[in-house]
Amino acid sequence: MNFLKAFTINTLIILLFVFVLGIVGDFVLNSFTRHGMSLTLPNLKSLSFNEVERILQQKKLRYLITDTAFVDNMPKGSVVEQNPAPNTKVKEGRIIYLTLNSSSEIGVEIPNLINSSLRYAETVLLGLGLKLGTITEHPDIAQGAVLDMQYRNRSIQPGIKVPKGSSIDFVVGNGMGGSNVSIPDLTGLTLFEAKKVLESNMLLLGKVIFEGNGKDTSLAIVRKQSPAYDEELSIRSGESIDIFLGQ
Repeated sequence: MNFLKAFTINTLIILLFVFVLGIVGDFVLNSFTRHGMSLTLPNLKSLSFNEVERILQQKKLRYLITDTAFVDNMPKGSVVEQNPAPNTKVKEGRIIYLTLNSSSEIGVEIPNLINSSLRYAETVLLGLGLKLGTITEHPDIAQGAVLDMQYRNRSIQPGIKVPKGSSIDFVVGNGMGGSNVSIPDLTGLTLFEAKKVLESNMLLLGKVIFEGNGKDTSLAIVRKQSPAYDEELSIRSGESIDIFLGQ
């Protein structure tokens, strides 16, 4: 009888221990599960930093400011970008990376893009965090070349600073001369000098014809030109003039 009684008591103690252990294990498991439960990350963009900080604290999330930017149409100090993105499922304790809108304009120095191609100028702008604005064509023989850079309807010089994200407008050549220019007198000039005079008058060098046996351009000078020089005549910019060289 004593053995049976002792066996029964020991069995009840073991069952009670297992029951208590199960309750404790379930409590601990639930605690860990709730601690790591997922939640939906809200959209923090355009919200002030103080508001974002309060929201993240309530949801037991951490944050880290990784960068600043300047967006003209967003409030100063607000969130510009967030990572992970809005509506992403995250766990409690997750770090949310934030980009804030700077309270001061970030100046970007404008490089010299005059005479460069429009495609190259656009690539440079995007690399600097700027935008390509309005493109206006202007009569010029250099088709697609940048003739002028403008910001807020005013011409700007290389080296000035504008806010990051700004739009820069360009005036580019349309490939056609739009105005009449006087015919320059090229007689007596060397080939090099004649080219420079033509360029300064927005004209092109046409055919180069050597008269005589010698063809040494360093010694040759312009003997004739076509069209011939005439104070009363003019041609359209972008047209060419042929020259005849001789010793």
